[in-house]
Formats: sequence, C-alpha cells, structure tokens
Amino acid sequence: MADRNIENASTEVPEIPEELERVLVFALDEAKEKVEGGEDVIPFTTLVVKDNLFLESHPGDSAEECFEAAEKNVRGARGANCYAFCYDGYIETDDGVKDALIAEGGVPGAEGGYAIAYLYEVDDDGAFTFESEAAYIGEAPNFMENLKEPVDYTEEEIDERYLEEEEEPGETDAVEEADEAAAAEEEAE
Repeated sequence: MADRNIENASTEVPEIPEELERVLVFALDEAKEKVEGGEDVIPFTTLVVKDNLFLESHPGDSAEECFEAAEKNVRGARGANCYAFCYDGYIETDDGVKDALIAEGGVPGAEGGYAIAYLYEVDDDGAFTFESEAAYIGEAPNFMENLKEPVDYTEEEIDERYLEEEEEPGETDAVEEADEAAAAEEEAE
C-alpha cells in the first residue's frame, strides 16, 4: 500500500504523546513480525479503548480502499484513547526510495497526527534487514480529530464492540507489555 503521501516540511521531531508512541511502535513491531515470518502486511489499525488493544485488518483492492476502511473504523471509535494505522509502503529520501513499514496515528481532538516508520532492505535472497529504531517521517491525517476525549463519553456512547467483545489472548497484555518494554528501555539507558 504505497499510494499515500505524508508531508514532512520540518526537520524537527515533535513530541508524540507517550501512549500514542507506544501504540505506533507496537503496530510496527506487529507488521515487522509478519514480514519476517514471510506474510504480507494487510493494512490494519490498532485502537486503545480503556485498557484493551483492538486490532482490525483493512484489506482492499487499492490503497485508497484500505485508507477509507481504516478511517471509517477509527472515526467511529468513541471512547478510544489513540490509534495506529499500519501498512507496508515506501519513503522517498535524499538517498532514493526506501521500503518502509509505516504507522500513522493520532489522539482524540488533535488537529494532526504523526507517522513513524521502520525502514528496511531486502537482499537478493529475500532476507529482510530493518533499521533498529523507528524514525519520525512526518505529519499524518488524524482520523480522531473530531472525537472527544475518552472520559467525555458515557458507557452508552462507546461502541458496544469495545465494551463487550471477548478479549483475545494477549490483547490487554499487549499494551501492558509495551509499557513494560518502554520502562525496561528507560532503565537500561
């Protein structure tokens, strides 16, 4: 899904909200696992609602279809804290076009979103080599721009599927694991 254009007119990396950054990196790690396992990355969203993490795939015949499905899913996510929309694409750099796993995301009410990526190369044998850290690549649309903060929604306003859906093994744990990994990284530094 490479037909997206993310603008980056600035060389400064903005302060990304902490929970959003964790979700963006989590989405990239999920996509990286798929690629390393020989699977295609079907564009997907991750939504944080309360203490749960929901993943939903958005297959389509074109990049635009995937984008529209993801946008529709996120725009209706009343009560969500943040989201990431992840896909396999490419980035134009000073050194030419680079393959990348890209995660865009945002938080409720913010005017714009953020996009980060893992750049990667594929050798002649089909082996993938990823950059060790995600790079900020620019501003992205925020599908949650018109949503209120999660605490401003009543239980009745939050979509039932986010309140009553049975938890898949590891869904809640994924956010907690991302928190623990970030804490361990900070301690190591």
